[in-house]
Amino acid sequence: MVTIGTQPGDWEAALGVTEGRGNIRCAVGVHPNHCHEVEFAEIARLKEYAGLPAVAAVGEMGLDYHHTFASRELQAKYFVAQLEIAREAKLPVVIHCREAVTDCLGILRGFPSVRAVFHCFTGTMDEARRIWDCGYLTGFTGVLTFRNGESLREIAAAAPAGQILVETDAPYLTPEPMRKQKTNEPAFVVHTAAVLAGVRKISLAQVDELTTKNAMGFYRW
Repeated sequence: MVTIGTQPGDWEAALGVTEGRGNIRCAVGVHPNHCHEVEFAEIARLKEYAGLPAVAAVGEMGLDYHHTFASRELQAKYFVAQLEIAREAKLPVVIHCREAVTDCLGILRGFPSVRAVFHCFTGTMDEARRIWDCGYLTGFTGVLTFRNGESLREIAAAAPAGQILVETDAPYLTPEPMRKQKTNEPAFVVHTAAVLAGVRKISLAQVDELTTKNAMGFYRW
């Protein structure tokens, strides 16, 4: 499992979760919706974290045009700075991209050596294909199980086998049939995986094997 730190206040907590647990690593970064709250000097501290064995990726990072917490210019500045750190550290990145696929891909084009997963993908088939064509992965969450998730299930069915991950995105987006429990948790990812198995017409065991292989390759774990 990979737990996520989305701002400096989370980074030590994320590292703490990994301590003594060989099956958990973390990603640390500045989420685009926190850019306005984080001094730019804090980005430099990411270099220290990027060298730690427990840190498997940098992120979440990216662009969010749905919310207006931080300006687009500020989000892009923090995005580029974190990509530079990831490139130097040879780490993959976890991308938060909301209503900003074109600009995200445009910025990533300047960092061809950096591996990326577009986490919690909920975009269109065209956006998904553009992401896959660049060699990036898409992460599917509990949204895949929702009643109104038919278009996303079509995307998951069409995804290249080597570019799929499943994720919890805890504590939100609890999958069916557990949505009545408001707080999501890692164990529930099995429900997302089961729906993925159904739409791809393979067994749950095959989804387990596939997504584990993809995750280990992506994070070089």
